[in-house]
Amino acid sequence: MDALLIALADPARWRLVSLLAERPRSVGVLAQLAGARQPQTTKHLQTLERADVVISRRTGQRRIYALRSAALRELAATLNGLADTADRSGGPGETYERYGRGLDAERLAAEESGWADGRSFGFRRSLTGRPERVWRHLTETSLLARWWTPDDLRVSELVFEAVPGGRIVQEYRDAEDTDGSEPVAGRAEGTVDDVRPGERLACRLSPLLPDGGTAFTAHVDFGLRPAGTGNGTDLEVRYRVTDSTVDSADFVAGIEIGFGQSLDKLASVLAAEAHDSDTRTDTDVRTDSDVRNDNDTRSTK
Repeated sequence: MDALLIALADPARWRLVSLLAERPRSVGVLAQLAGARQPQTTKHLQTLERADVVISRRTGQRRIYALRSAALRELAATLNGLADTADRSGGPGETYERYGRGLDAERLAAEESGWADGRSFGFRRSLTGRPERVWRHLTETSLLARWWTPDDLRVSELVFEAVPGGRIVQEYRDAEDTDGSEPVAGRAEGTVDDVRPGERLACRLSPLLPDGGTAFTAHVDFGLRPAGTGNGTDLEVRYRVTDSTVDSADFVAGIEIGFGQSLDKLASVLAAEAHDSDTRTDTDVRTDSDVRNDNDTRSTK
């Protein structure tokens, strides 16, 4: 595929491909139609032939070249596949476009400090597991690190002191930036305000601007209650903006998407843990009857 792309990248060779798509032609005729010298045309055709784009045969005193449509169809299929992947419904490309539209709108609105103050967002998720289990994922750093970032990002530093007045530090990087050579994708600092284990967690969190200043203050309130039926938890999150600066538009534009993605990760983590627990119960837990049967078998030997 690389050889094919390199061969087609040259405008002169692309012109020859276009001419051969109409019909097979000789080297001399191709040179005339392309407005090029015959030796140059021959070299270009040889490159295309090595890339399996054209074939040739000698007929009398002439060498006739023809286009191999199969190579172009393979390339077209590959390009269509890439386009389909980029355009898939609900995929990263769609999210990128959605964020771009929100970013344009927020930048227009951000004319002075305080422009976004009072802006609020609500999130609800039905989670697998009792509130006590969900609480651990909201307050223990090792568990928080598994979900508390938008898609395609990873936690690179996390401090969360789950006591009133406790310190919060959250830093994240691109998930594929394994050696940390890229700039930090985001960093926020804050304070825990209220802690009611299994019921309510409230905190303030301020994303930091590149110069170290705060973009805005997010007041985030997590409310947990047992689901009406089953072994689940209803999570309701209220997210309110204060102290917004003009430079906070890029951050505000990403709240609904980014925090929503984080909560979706939390739901997936909890569901996966529950599934793993059920699987271990089915396959690994031995009953008293199993033990008795083993003992009976040994006693008869």
